[in-house]
Amino acid sequence: MAIQQTMGKREWVLLFVLSVLWGGSFLFVGVAVRELPTLTIVLVRVGLAAVVLWSVITFERKVLPRQPSVWLAFLGMGLLNNVIPFGLIVWGQHAIGAGLASILNATTPMFTVLVAGFLLGDERLSGRKIIGVAPGFAGVVMMIGIDALSGLGRELLSQIAVLGAALSYACAGVFGRRFRAYGVDPVVTAAGQVSASCIILLPLTLWLETPFSLPLPSTTTLAALVALALLSTAVAYILYFHILAKAGATNVLLVTFLTPVSAILLGTLILGDHLTPVHLAGMVMIGLGLTVIDGRLTGRFLRQ
Repeated sequence: MAIQQTMGKREWVLLFVLSVLWGGSFLFVGVAVRELPTLTIVLVRVGLAAVVLWSVITFERKVLPRQPSVWLAFLGMGLLNNVIPFGLIVWGQHAIGAGLASILNATTPMFTVLVAGFLLGDERLSGRKIIGVAPGFAGVVMMIGIDALSGLGRELLSQIAVLGAALSYACAGVFGRRFRAYGVDPVVTAAGQVSASCIILLPLTLWLETPFSLPLPSTTTLAALVALALLSTAVAYILYFHILAKAGATNVLLVTFLTPVSAILLGTLILGDHLTPVHLAGMVMIGLGLTVIDGRLTGRFLRQ
């Protein structure tokens, strides 16, 4: 069954909520990397999220898939959407700031347009999508600030790692389209994905980082880990798989354009940060890119 090429109001609202949840993940990771190594952070993130999601499934008595192919697909999704990108981003943020990491992560829609365009029949590459990605990415750079690019090239391996995470997210978005055909509930898909990630990560983490021998983290770090697991993982992936099933890989990964918008608006509303003309200009650029990719307003304009 083909996905809807344009998102409805419900999907746009969910996409913005998802951007808020994932926008916070860079902050939470930035706190956690001060005291904990990479794999330990990722394992705690997916492990706590798995406990929460399976609790929801048990409470709501959701039906679990019986086909072995679905459980194998959970392993593939966990690798592409959790283990590889989470590990690369956390490792990269040991050397580069959250601002530059956010900009590099915003290349995800570009990779997704290409990967989905070549592999998915109902998300073919089009000039509209290619044109729409450019102003969206420019808006991200404007909002986070050109200064964040000043470190570009100095920690090259860390930056390549975050770009690798963006490519992995793009591949995961395309791979995850199969769960709609399987008819799996988004909560079950999210639980299966993070559980598969735990299976992959647990032996690696115990072997490479021996987390039980580490000093007990501070209360601030523990709070960041809990928020990272519950909000930026468990709740976020329920929304992610819902939007993916309805609107496809290209649309759901537009969230990386909206993430900086959410972060700056939250800073303005909660922390009292100042919204500058550059921020507003960046929002306009992102809005223009999303409008072009969505296609409804531009199509109406061209018809008239």
